[in-house]
Amino acid sequence: MKFRSIPILVLSLGCGSQSPAATTPETLSAEPSEVLANLSVASNRDIVTAAFEAIFSDFDEARVRALISEDYIQHNPGMPTGIEPIIGVLPALEESGIQYETHRIIADGDLVAMHNTYRNAQLFGAETLVGFDVFRVEDGRIVEHWDNLQAPGEPNPSGRTLTDGPTDLDSAIDTESSRGLVRGFADSILLRGEFSRLEEFVIGGEAYLQHNPGIGDGLAALGAGFQALAEQGMAISYTNVHHVIAENDFVLVLSEGTLGETPTAYYDLFRIADGKIVEHWDVISEIPAEMAHSNGKF
Repeated sequence: MKFRSIPILVLSLGCGSQSPAATTPETLSAEPSEVLANLSVASNRDIVTAAFEAIFSDFDEARVRALISEDYIQHNPGMPTGIEPIIGVLPALEESGIQYETHRIIADGDLVAMHNTYRNAQLFGAETLVGFDVFRVEDGRIVEHWDNLQAPGEPNPSGRTLTDGPTDLDSAIDTESSRGLVRGFADSILLRGEFSRLEEFVIGGEAYLQHNPGIGDGLAALGAGFQALAEQGMAISYTNVHHVIAENDFVLVLSEGTLGETPTAYYDLFRIADGKIVEHWDVISEIPAEMAHSNGKF
C-alpha cells in the first residue's frame, strides 16, 4: 500500500464496538463547530481516526481541540501530558513531511487500537517506525493515549514484516471467545512460562504465522528464537499484562517485563481462527527510566 499524508487510510475492518451511526470520519473533518455537533453520535473508531487525521494529515489545531480532551493523559514517554504539547508540535509535524499508513484498527468499548507505519518520522526517533497506538474515548472525546514504536528492520526468516498479513476483521468470530483464549495464553504462557501448554492455545506445526523480525513461522522456530535470546543474555520475560483489547479475531495485549535486564514494553497482536492463535505481530520497546510526565508507560 502507498503511504498517504492526506486523509487517513482507514481499512474496512467492520463496525466498531458502538452502534453504527450516521456520522463518519469525513463528517468529523468539518468545521470544529460541526465536529462537536457530530461527536454525540460518532463511534469511538470514527473519533479516533478523525483525530489522527487532524494531527498527522491536516495539522488542524481547531479540530484537534474539538476531538481531544483538555485533560488528555499521555503515556508516550517523550511527550508531556495534556493537549497543549500536541498543539505545540503540529507545525513541526507539518514541516517534517510525516506520513502514515494504518494497517489495522480494533475497537473495544472505550478503547481503540491502531496498527500504523510512520515515514519521515525523525521527530519520533527514526525515518520509519511501526507502532501500536491505543486511545481511550470518554463522552465523545479522546482522553488518554498509549503507544509503542519500533523501527521495522528487514523481513523475518519466513519473509514476513511487522505489518503485512490479513487486515480485515472476521465478524463471524466471537470477540469474547477470542479475548478468553488470549487471556489464557497470556496468563499461562507469557506470565507463568508453562510452555508445555502452548498447543492448547496456538495452532501447531508450521501453521503459526510469525511477524517478529527475528523469528520464523511455526512453534519450533518460536521455541528456538526464545532459547537463542536467552543464550545471548536477552531472555524475554513478561511480568504484567495491562490491557487486552479485542474485536472479533484480533486481540492486542499490552504488557511489560524485561528483555535481558532492560525494562521493556511488549505490544502483541494475535489473530484467531478455529479456536486457536494462528498469527502474531508485535512491537517491542525499552521503557525509559525518565519520562516527560508522571503517568508511566502504562
